Amino acid sequence: MRVFLMLILPALIVGQANENEKEEGWTRSGKGTLLVNQSAFSEWASGGASSVSIALNSDYDISYFENGWSWDTKFTGSFGLSKKSGDSFTKKTDDRLEINSLLGKQFSQTWSYSTFFNFKSQFARGYRFGKNDQGEETRSLQTRFFSPAYIQLGVGFYWKKSKDLWVNIAPFTERLTMVSRRFTNNLEEGDEYFGVAQGSSHLFELGASLSAFYKFEAIKNITLTHKLSLYSDYLDRPGNIDLDYTLIAEMKVNKHVSTNLIIQTVYDDNAVKALQLREVFGIGVNVDL
Repeated sequence: MRVFLMLILPALIVGQANENEKEEGWTRSGKGTLLVNQSAFSEWASGGASSVSIALNSDYDISYFENGWSWDTKFTGSFGLSKKSGDSFTKKTDDRLEINSLLGKQFSQTWSYSTFFNFKSQFARGYRFGKNDQGEETRSLQTRFFSPAYIQLGVGFYWKKSKDLWVNIAPFTERLTMVSRRFTNNLEEGDEYFGVAQGSSHLFELGASLSAFYKFEAIKNITLTHKLSLYSDYLDRPGNIDLDYTLIAEMKVNKHVSTNLIIQTVYDDNAVKALQLREVFGIGVNVDL
C-alpha cells in the first residue's frame, strides 16, 4: 500500500497545488491506470496454476510556455505484483520511478536550445529467485530504492511539434549511477554492480543522449505511445549504446475502461549483458488526475 501511495500522491499533490495557479502559460494533465490479470483452475484436466497480478501506472505532466521559453516536466511511476498458486513469494511484475524535466529556449518554430534532467530508480526491493538443494524456492536481494539510481543532466537541442511528438538531442550529457555499498563491498576483484566497481558507490559517465516521444491514435479507440532513450558513453566503449524503448498500446472500451499492452526492451550491459524484455497485458481502469 505504501508503494501505491507513493505513486499516486505526487500527481494528486501537484494537481491540487495547480488549482490555485493562475499564471498564464501553464498546462497540466495526468492519468492513473490500474491493470488487473487473473486466472483460476479447479480440477482442470490439462493442468494449470491459479494466479493474480495487479499493477498501477501513474503519469503526470506539467508544461509552461511564454516568450519562447518552455518547461516540460513529466512524472512516471509504475508498480506491479503477481502471486501464483504454489509460489512461496509474491513477485514484482513492474517497478519504475522516473522524472523528466526539460527547459528550452526557442530559436525557430519547432527547435529550441535545451537543458534536461532525468532521474530513474525503483520503489521496492528486487530479488533474484531460485531453488535450494531441497527444491524449496529461495530469493536473494539484488536491488532496492536508490540502488541503482540514475541521474542524467545534459544540454543540446529540442525539437517539439506538439506535446505528443518531440525529440531531444543532447551531445553533452553526464550520467551518474548511484548504488549502495552494501552491494559492492563484497564483490570479487574485477566484478561490478551495475557498472560500479568494488567498494564504490557511484559511476560517472560523460556522453551523448537522445530521447523521443510519440503518441498517436492508430485507429479509432486504439492509441499507441512510443518512448525511446539512447545513451553513449564517450569515456568507455562509445559504440556500445544503452537502449530503453517502451511501446504502450491502449485499446479504449469506454472513458474509464481500456485494455492495455506494455512492451519494454532495455539494453544496458552494466546491468545485464543481454537484451531485457518485459510485457504486461491486462484490463485497465483509468482515472484522470
